Amino acid sequence: MATFPFAQIDAFASQAFEGNQACVMPMDDFLSDDELQQIAAENNVAETAFIVPDGSGAWQLRWFTPAVEVPLCGHATLAAGHYLYRHGGYDGETITFRTRKSGELFVSRLADGRLEMDFPAQATRELDLDDEIIAALGKAPKRVFTGPFYVALYDTAAEIEALDPDLERLRTLGITDGDWDIGNFGCLALDGDGVDVTSRFFAPGSGIPEDPATGSWHCVVSPLVAKLTGKTEVDCFQAYPGRGARIQTRLDGDRVKLRGQSVTVIEGTFKL
Repeated sequence: MATFPFAQIDAFASQAFEGNQACVMPMDDFLSDDELQQIAAENNVAETAFIVPDGSGAWQLRWFTPAVEVPLCGHATLAAGHYLYRHGGYDGETITFRTRKSGELFVSRLADGRLEMDFPAQATRELDLDDEIIAALGKAPKRVFTGPFYVALYDTAAEIEALDPDLERLRTLGITDGDWDIGNFGCLALDGDGVDVTSRFFAPGSGIPEDPATGSWHCVVSPLVAKLTGKTEVDCFQAYPGRGARIQTRLDGDRVKLRGQSVTVIEGTFKL
């Protein structure tokens, strides 16, 4: 029987039951794709992060939802960094993660205990409003864009919080650029209680009805908000019902810095 260390971590959270759940599993080598997918399905949280040391002081990193492997995941990278600093004995200034489709990602520990991730910024282009997507979202946005995800811009945080889309219809809709599948929709407003941006992220195309805290989505939000408002430092709230997450972003050229906390809620052993 093969066994692997295992931790479930609430990422972008200051305490349990906030932010987004991720499982982190360090391994000496990656198992087969089918086995990794089966483990992620068994864990049944938004993403499972698998990390493997590459012999140079860095780690290879892959992310799986219960349904698919994804090209980038922010909250599970934050969780992986938290795991290495808190449980893995890492005491360096910066962790380097090497990924298959998003290049090198970096996680650093700040003086206040938070972690800062360094990710590639994701560009967007504006689209015409699509009647079928409007019907599936349940309310017409003011403007729409695409990049790795479909982006719907609304006027107010109240509109974002009231959204009740038809997720089954959204699953087969959208136009995206790059490696992501259709059916992933970020909705935002340049508004909120003490924040610059309020958003929600619906990901039925990735097997997740709604994601509670999404770092990869904020790699789209940060440069888009800079383009729309000129702000390069943005305080964001992802308004998932019952959880929610505060994510601070800073646009730095073609990179986005994402800051947040994490909390370990379960530690154990996965037996295969």
